[in-house]
Amino acid sequence: MRLKDKNIILGITGSIAAYKAAYLTRLFIKEGAKVKIIVTPLAKEFITPVTLATLSKNSVLCDFFHHDDGAWNSHVELGLWADIMLIAPATANTIAKMAHGIADNLLLTTYLSVRCPVMVAPAMDTDMFCHVATQNNIKILEQRGVIFIEPPSGELASGLTGKGRMEEPENILNKIINFFNSQNDFSDKTVLITAGPTYEYIDPVRFIANASSGKMGMAIAYQFANRGANVVFVAGPMSEYPLHPKVKLIKVNSASEMLKAAEENIEKAEIAVFSAAVADYKPKVVQDIKIKKENRSLFLELEPTVDIAETLGKQKQKHQLFVGFALETHSDEEAAIEKMQKKNFDIILLNKITDSHNPLGSNYNSITIIDQQNNKQFLSLKSKEEIAGEIVNYIKTYF
Repeated sequence: MRLKDKNIILGITGSIAAYKAAYLTRLFIKEGAKVKIIVTPLAKEFITPVTLATLSKNSVLCDFFHHDDGAWNSHVELGLWADIMLIAPATANTIAKMAHGIADNLLLTTYLSVRCPVMVAPAMDTDMFCHVATQNNIKILEQRGVIFIEPPSGELASGLTGKGRMEEPENILNKIINFFNSQNDFSDKTVLITAGPTYEYIDPVRFIANASSGKMGMAIAYQFANRGANVVFVAGPMSEYPLHPKVKLIKVNSASEMLKAAEENIEKAEIAVFSAAVADYKPKVVQDIKIKKENRSLFLELEPTVDIAETLGKQKQKHQLFVGFALETHSDEEAAIEKMQKKNFDIILLNKITDSHNPLGSNYNSITIIDQQNNKQFLSLKSKEEIAGEIVNYIKTYF
């Protein structure tokens, strides 16, 4: 029994996918877990508490007070009892309320009280899932450490086909088992991650940069933090940053600032992941005042920036594992392997810009993992969160 003695709160919201929660409860019980179920008032329109109580062997909770004797359902005690809280299915409405701290039912109040990890399996129409409001709410929660189980594409209750249907119970079960198995994978490790672009200023308002969003590095940071590591995240300018209790954020602008921050933290790191897209060149002279536009050509003299990965690679200790990225448009593996050797990486992660996909700024990526023994593993196109999980799984094999 792979979940023996694990305490699981299962939250069920008002979605047609609520019927899957019955199968999920049965699977949890079969694997040895103890399950307490909280439903929203609307969820009872889709699945009966009697069914869920029978399967979980516990009373199903919905209201703050018992109707018969007025006793209080303590969300605080529930929060202390649980090893994990899973909300499946989770509607767009519940996700929005979670993101903004609205506690107007027992499920949401319990969410705000738990000290355990929280997983969410969304279920909604594809237009609702893809709406910018829902995606922003998901990002807010991910930054707080909530783990989302990506909904697969398929036929929806509306008759449309697309992403939004709740993941199947068997797959959710496996994700939770894997989570518990990996929860302390890196509990004794410090991980240094560089991420995002650098800005190399030309004058007070203009700079040289690139289209990196830092999303890949941020996804890797969350993976390590959720698996127990202490993460030092050195980030160039990004639109959003990781907000996780086990992530120490250091914001920088230029390549020289990033190097300084990395050098100050590299000695205590067992693992370093160089995912930042550092500018290769910077202006030789930075103007103190804004350069005025004139009707003539402007020439900039550029000089190389410091190579952060190569500089730190020369200082690498035997107990340290260095992982680098190679973004290529041609000469793919050959260029990546050359970079791995030059910069003293143990592992290089090759991603490519093609006519059909550019990973810079995208939420998706495909990567080929290559190590010093010339072992290769191809990760097909999927969300950067999923890719990050597989990268960290690969790194785990070294420890």
